[in-house]
Amino acid sequence: MSIFRIAHLSDPHLPPPAGAFGWRDLPSKRLLSRIAWRRKHKEHQPDVLAALVADIKAYAPDHIAITGDLTNFASTVEVEAARQWLSCLGPSDRVTLSPGNHDALVGATGPERFLAWAAWLGDDGEPAFPRLRVREGVAIINLCSAIPTAPHLATGRLGESQLARLEALLADPAHSDLFRVVLIHHPPIPGAVSKRKSLDDQGALRAILARQGVDLVLHGHAHEGLVATTPGPNGAAIPVLGVPSASALGRGKHPAARWHAIEITHEGAGAASVRVIARGLDPETGLATELGRYVLV
Repeated sequence: MSIFRIAHLSDPHLPPPAGAFGWRDLPSKRLLSRIAWRRKHKEHQPDVLAALVADIKAYAPDHIAITGDLTNFASTVEVEAARQWLSCLGPSDRVTLSPGNHDALVGATGPERFLAWAAWLGDDGEPAFPRLRVREGVAIINLCSAIPTAPHLATGRLGESQLARLEALLADPAHSDLFRVVLIHHPPIPGAVSKRKSLDDQGALRAILARQGVDLVLHGHAHEGLVATTPGPNGAAIPVLGVPSASALGRGKHPAARWHAIEITHEGAGAASVRVIARGLDPETGLATELGRYVLV
């Protein structure tokens, strides 16, 4: 029997460093995000994130999965600050990042925009998503739903080429015996977020998952702890799990910071079992504590 442990966190919204917003950004969508950040920045606290990260390091996971929104304006200085933060989490081959909509707020639309974070996106040198990492019987399939959008929209899109590559990857028999985990920022299920924040081609993604199957989908974006399913092959249900923001105080409309320990147990040649342990900050003490646990069937 072997256990592979993944720590899932999301939407840390790292505080913008000096120079993250300038006068050249006034005509862009960054202005709207700056206005929103002035309203929301008290909810996202670096001390909260630091406490959560310390708790994750104490747990000593085999891998850390981050489902996006490290930045707020996607500015160059923010991207560099996020790169430095990522480097402090642990070796890059043990941390996988799926970019979020705030990480692609404006600018280029292609995967090359994330080259500064290349070491945390996947093992191969290809810039295109999906990116694949295989660790101890687990395939971590990293998708990118982050695209620039019009003002007041936070939608995501995978696009036809990424979807085609995903189907080919999932159909490859070389990965059929692995426990397959998909990382994506936007929830791939209807109703998890409003339409202006949703994944445009979620139906196409769900159709691929229904044909080819995976074992687990992890997402962020909703700033909520969500448990749902999407249909897999032969009537199976694929678990879809979301986690709240990793830096949230929990004094607004969303819950306080939380991360999930996902323990994948392989028992011989049989199917793997999955236990999820939710950990977050106790509002009374400010200390990290277990909030609950459950087993995925």
